Amino acid sequence: MRLLLLFLITFLSTNLLPAQELIIGSELVKPGIRVIFEGAIKDDVTPSDLHLEESKTDVHLEARVNWALDKAVTVPEGAPRGGFVAYLTITAEVINERTRERLEDIQIVPHINLIDNLHYARNISLPGKRDDLYTVKFTVYPPEGNQLALHKDWRENHSDQLFEQTQFEYKNVDFEEIANASRR
Repeated sequence: MRLLLLFLITFLSTNLLPAQELIIGSELVKPGIRVIFEGAIKDDVTPSDLHLEESKTDVHLEARVNWALDKAVTVPEGAPRGGFVAYLTITAEVINERTRERLEDIQIVPHINLIDNLHYARNISLPGKRDDLYTVKFTVYPPEGNQLALHKDWRENHSDQLFEQTQFEYKNVDFEEIANASRR
């Protein structure tokens, strides 16, 4: 009986449950913002006229952007640890390392779900085969112009913007397992 139970647990956890999200990279942006880039399982996202249909999607490209939870990281006074950082512009570029085909200027936009809550994401179709390796470049821009007003205390203690524009590049990203997985 114990052997049968162990077999069922192993079978269900490896064959029927969705694959976990692929962590592409985790970065810390001053002043204490944690950015986690992921390749997630394709999903049904609305409004459908603005997002790639699930059936045409290989990967749900994500950026979870929150004030750092890690107590070793200093966050600005008043920043809610783990809280979503809004009003950012995030773009991505996905380059097939075999063919050099690329998807450029992918706009990673705000989404909400019951797993990650508020995050930035976009359904994409890979520029090549699912089993190819990819280079992924993310650019994270601070809020512009009138998107976020900064009080005097913030400007005096930090900067005249939330953070500096920054870019992250990851090579040899293998999306195959995530691209072949399904939520349904």
